[in-house]
Amino acid sequence: MTAPILFFVFAIVALAAALGMLISKNPVSSALWLILNLFCVAGLYLTMNAEFIAVIQVLVYAGAIMVLFVFVIMLLNLAELPDLKKVDWRRLTAYTVGMGLLSMLMYITASALDLVPDPPSLEAAANNGSVSHLAKVMFTQYAMPLEVIGILLLAATIGSVVIAKRKPV
Repeated sequence: MTAPILFFVFAIVALAAALGMLISKNPVSSALWLILNLFCVAGLYLTMNAEFIAVIQVLVYAGAIMVLFVFVIMLLNLAELPDLKKVDWRRLTAYTVGMGLLSMLMYITASALDLVPDPPSLEAAANNGSVSHLAKVMFTQYAMPLEVIGILLLAATIGSVVIAKRKPV
C-alpha cells in the first residue's frame, strides 16, 4: 500500500521540481531544481522495483552530469547565488502545503477511478529488472539507437575539444 502513495508523492514532487526549474530565473537554482527532479525520478524507479535504473539515475544524472552543469554555471559566472534573506517563507510554505494537498487530491481521485498502478510482482521485477536482462534488451532490440547515441556523444566531445582549443582572436 505504501508503494502507490510513494509513487504519487515522488510524481508530484518531480512535477513541482520541473516547474521550479522552468520558472527559476537563477541558473544555479534552476540546476538545483533539476537535481531534485532527477532524485524524484530515481524514487519513481524504486517504486517500480527497478533498483538498477534508480541507482544509475542517481550516479550518472544527479551525480556526474549535474556536477558538470553546476561547474559550468559557476565557471561562466552567469549569476550570483540567491540571497536567502530575500526568500518569502510564507509563499514557500503555501506552495509546499498546496503541493501536498494537490498530491492527496490526485491520489484520492486516482484511487476512486482505480488508476493507481499495481507494483510488479517480485518475480517479474527480478526477471525484467536484472542487469543481464537489461543488457540483452539493450544490445539486441535497441542496438541501433545505442550506436547512434554513441556517435552523437563522440561528435559532441570532438566539438567541445575543438571549441576549447580555438585560439582567441
